[in-house]
Parts: sequence; structure tokens; C-alpha cells
Amino acid sequence: MPSFYVRRGKRCFDCVAAGAGVLILSPVFLILAVAVKLSSKGPVLYRQARVGQHFQPFTMLKFRSMVVNNDGHHSLVTSATDARITPVGAFLRRFKLDELPQLINVVKGQMSLVGPRPEVMRYVRHFQLDYAGICRIKPGITDNAAIAYKDEETLLAAHENVEDAYIQNVLPEKIKLYHAYMANITFVGDLRLILKTIFC
Repeated sequence: MPSFYVRRGKRCFDCVAAGAGVLILSPVFLILAVAVKLSSKGPVLYRQARVGQHFQPFTMLKFRSMVVNNDGHHSLVTSATDARITPVGAFLRRFKLDELPQLINVVKGQMSLVGPRPEVMRYVRHFQLDYAGICRIKPGITDNAAIAYKDEETLLAAHENVEDAYIQNVLPEKIKLYHAYMANITFVGDLRLILKTIFC
């Protein structure tokens, strides 16, 4: 039986914290939106279909950090040297500021502040059995895997085939960390991961 925090408290915490975050950070949202708009042609927000709780797809939001109209022609995984990344995008990615719009996903109930990072179906298909368990809970903005692989793009830049490296080397290790998180979900643990993410 899941704990009360998992069944009720986690969602309450998400609503209060994410709602407050959107309000407090609204001036930052505005500044970053203007910077993205001025950096290159295209929308301010990047929208991508991700796999959510119970395998339900949802549209995850990010500040756009790359040139537009490239998903159909490139890997969905990027390295630090990817030519598609704009100068403003590189800054956003370095400090993970491109992830801030996901607070809206949290408010809408599609994501949680803490949980396994949502993946695209293209890569979920490689690990169907693992994701059958992982997708029992809502995906999150951060977790122990996001912290452990905060320099993922730099790590992938050392590989000739970025997508293969992600599937074969990075994602299996992330999945282990997802399972470890799901084995012991607590309010204190989530709070610790949020603070650790901010400091990282």
C-alpha cells in the first residue's frame, strides 16, 4: 500500500510549490522568453510529446534552446556540441533554465516536482518492462538521475553516435536510479532532491 504522501501529499505539495514557483519566477519567465524570442526565429516554448503516468502521452514544455523544425531529421538526444543549439539556448541548458516551464506541467497535473524524468516513446520502447513499473507514478522535473547526469550533454559529446550512447550507456543507469527512487518515496526525500538540484 503506497504511503499517504504518495497517494495524496505529493500532489498537494506539487500544487503549492509549483504554483508559488510560477508566481515568484514570473519575471524570470518573461526575461527568458524575450531572450529566446530575440535569439532566433521560432516559438518561445518547445513542445515535445513525452510518456507520462500509465503510459499516457502529454506535451512537455521547455524554453526553446535550438533552431526549429529539426526533430524529424536528427536524434532526439543532444550533446553539448550539437550545432542546433543557439547561444541563448546553451546558456539556458547550462543552468537548466530551459526546464522552468515544466512547472506549468506540474500545476496541470501531468508531472510532479520530483520523479523519473519523462522519456520519449522512441526510447521507452527499448525498455518496455522497466517502464511498465516506472510509469506507475508521474514523471518529474528532477530526481537522483537528473542530478547524477547533470552533465549528460558533455558526457555524450565524447561519443560519435550520441543516440546509441544514450540508449546503451546512459538510459540503463538512469533506469536503475528511477527504480531506487520509487522504492522509497518520502516528503523529506523529495525536499532533499529539490534542494540538491538547486545547488547543483
